[in-house]
Amino acid sequence: MNKAIVITAPSGAGKTTLVKLLLESRKDLQFSVSACTRSKRENETDGKDYYFLSPEKFREKIAEDAFVEWEEVYTDMFYGTLKSEIERIWNHKNIVIFDIDVQGAVNIKKQLKEHVLTIFIKPPSKETLYERLKGRGTETEETINKRYEKSVLELAFEHQFDQVIINDNLAEAFEELKYQVEKFIAN
Repeated sequence: MNKAIVITAPSGAGKTTLVKLLLESRKDLQFSVSACTRSKRENETDGKDYYFLSPEKFREKIAEDAFVEWEEVYTDMFYGTLKSEIERIWNHKNIVIFDIDVQGAVNIKKQLKEHVLTIFIKPPSKETLYERLKGRGTETEETINKRYEKSVLELAFEHQFDQVIINDNLAEAFEELKYQVEKFIAN
């Protein structure tokens, strides 16, 4: 049976770090590259970090029903998961791993049902979350506050996921994540 694992979290909870560790620990996991309309950063590669599309091209793909899930986060700022990306990974007999936002995770769970394990990574506190966002040093105070407000709202979704892991200690959170993933894959 084709399987998928969704790792989601509010911004700043540490999901991307945990996903990278998980990918390093298991060779049968393959990262699902999302599509987006934001500008490519200088250290990013199209098709590796994201599929970078224009808003027009993204809308064409929506009309073609090419996405398993998509979202317009802000005006003309789209993110989504292409059905072809999931099929590509499953055709290689691998397990899809997603590192996506909370709303996208909810949508993928609705689409893939029993084929997917959804895991919500939770910060130990809202204060820790805010400090992690500030500690990145990559965004303005306004952007940090906007991300924080969205993150607080996303915390209310945790009950919609199969597992919730608190990321207070990275090594412990990773061990719990690895255990839950291995249990799901074995069944």
